[in-house]
Amino acid sequence: MTESASPYISNPRIVVLAVQPGDPPFRIVEIDGEVVGQARTITDVLFQAAVAGITVHDLDDPDVVRWVGGGKYTWKVH
Repeated sequence: MTESASPYISNPRIVVLAVQPGDPPFRIVEIDGEVVGQARTITDVLFQAAVAGITVHDLDDPDVVRWVGGGKYTWKVH
């Protein structure tokens, strides 16, 4: 397989993991491979990124944020 035919795999600095049960439900946020905290909203993700010195312009950019177990609007356990 040539390099151009191989799938592109991004390595974003921010990873938001799947929704965890809780009251209210939350998602674990990792930055640079380290767990930095919990997020209950998109705003929490942006805040944690800002604390780490990361400015997020596009939450849909897979080079910036990887959403695991649902997208940026998934905040409830299904």
